[in-house]
Amino acid sequence: MSARTRPQEHPDDGTTTYREALREGLREALASDDRVFLMGEDVGRYGGCFGVSLGLLEEFGPDRVRDTPLSESAFVGAGIGAALAGMRPVVEIMTVNFSLLALDQILNNAATLRHMSGGQLGVPLVIRMTTGAGRQLAAQHSHSLEGWYAHIPGLRVLAPATVDDARHMLSAALADPDPVLLFEHSSLYNAAGKLDPAAQDVAVDRASVRREGTDVTVVAYGGCVPKALQAAEAMAEDGISAEVVDLRSLRPIDDAAIIGSVQRTHRAVVVDEGWRSGSLSAEIESRICEQAFYELDTPVERVCSAEVPIPYARRLEEAALPQPAGIVAAARRVVS
Repeated sequence: MSARTRPQEHPDDGTTTYREALREGLREALASDDRVFLMGEDVGRYGGCFGVSLGLLEEFGPDRVRDTPLSESAFVGAGIGAALAGMRPVVEIMTVNFSLLALDQILNNAATLRHMSGGQLGVPLVIRMTTGAGRQLAAQHSHSLEGWYAHIPGLRVLAPATVDDARHMLSAALADPDPVLLFEHSSLYNAAGKLDPAAQDVAVDRASVRREGTDVTVVAYGGCVPKALQAAEAMAEDGISAEVVDLRSLRPIDDAAIIGSVQRTHRAVVVDEGWRSGSLSAEIESRICEQAFYELDTPVERVCSAEVPIPYARRLEEAALPQPAGIVAAARRVVS
């Protein structure tokens, strides 16, 4: 979907889309707490670059759903100031590459003020942003920089991969007294599923086993979780039982869930749309080796994006990104 295309709503078939789940989470937050407001580029009259906030301006008015000028540093800074003053702002950044224009605000202010003030100042700010490639927006709008932000103390970094997490993670994020970054993968907005009534209380610091298995652990997050599940289905046809672990939280990382899975399967593949060098996958591989080295029957494999700016051409873009076939190939290497 183009970044400027208005989304079509999902048919009324008992399912909801990831986009609609995010919108319902925002609607609930705005309705339940007068301190909550949404701000960002095109979030109001246009309904959001990816249609997440469509209709919220009409429902809650311009004081609660605020269109901002084209200055990420300015409106993220305004969000930090509002959070310091007792509000609960939700700041939307169109795509993760634009967050680089507000990196000083995120790194040097939001993430550090509690520590630099000796605990006197908290920044209960939520920043939502679209991440990832797969929609032919070329190198400048296809980054996966979650690993960069997961490197920063003082931030909580979340990556919802299911409609349930899309629906309920925002509430947990707004309850956090410190800044939370919520990464929404662009490939998931049209993904549909049924909401689980039991999933309302989301433990945002816990990973989730999306598929149980006995032969190999596949660790993924965000937009790579559906690919990992597709790969697991393909492996099952060959008699390989893959366990898929969805990280959900990238900072902090749920070591216990990862290590527990590796102790069951004794093999691991880490899938990460970020570049391999200095990546989140390298951190996870390191933790597995540090904490479960003697549980491993084979070295850990990693499936990452190619070390190139993401190409525009569809076939080149697909070749540069982790795909189910590559995950299957990596799993077969560790199982053989």
